[in-house]
Amino acid sequence: MNSTPLALHHAPLLHMLYTAAPGYFALLGSRIPSLSETERDVEIALLDPRRRLELLHDAQGELVGSLDYKLDYPQPGDLTINLLLIREDRQSQRLGEQAVRDLEERLPHRIGRVLASVLGDNPRGARFWERLGFEFTVDARPVMTWYAKPLHARLHDTDPSLRVASD
Repeated sequence: MNSTPLALHHAPLLHMLYTAAPGYFALLGSRIPSLSETERDVEIALLDPRRRLELLHDAQGELVGSLDYKLDYPQPGDLTINLLLIREDRQSQRLGEQAVRDLEERLPHRIGRVLASVLGDNPRGARFWERLGFEFTVDARPVMTWYAKPLHARLHDTDPSLRVASD
């Protein structure tokens, strides 16, 4: 899985991904954002230095999804995935799993926990995160539930103060 940082001129591509995943918006009980709304959302997101928007491409270079996350949120050392979106015609091909695994491999070493939210009543979304080692963390239903995955091994490997002393 290859990722490309999303710039404002990529907003039409993001909008195309939204239109290729109408089930996500239906699950939320909302309509697909218009192109102008998508452009505005991208513009706002790019103003936040901690937020990252990425386009996801498969091994052949085909655009298959997007990833929206925020570093050091809600606390320093956390990364919150706001949205992982895979086109409906490419779902159930382990592309979402691959995108998350690739993200975890390239995270800054200071990140010790990854959080993800599941919006609405979405058992499939909950199972997805659980399959990737995330655990149920916060119940904020009916709006969302939160899942978290500590990255202890990375912290212990990179921060000598967190290693267990042995005699």
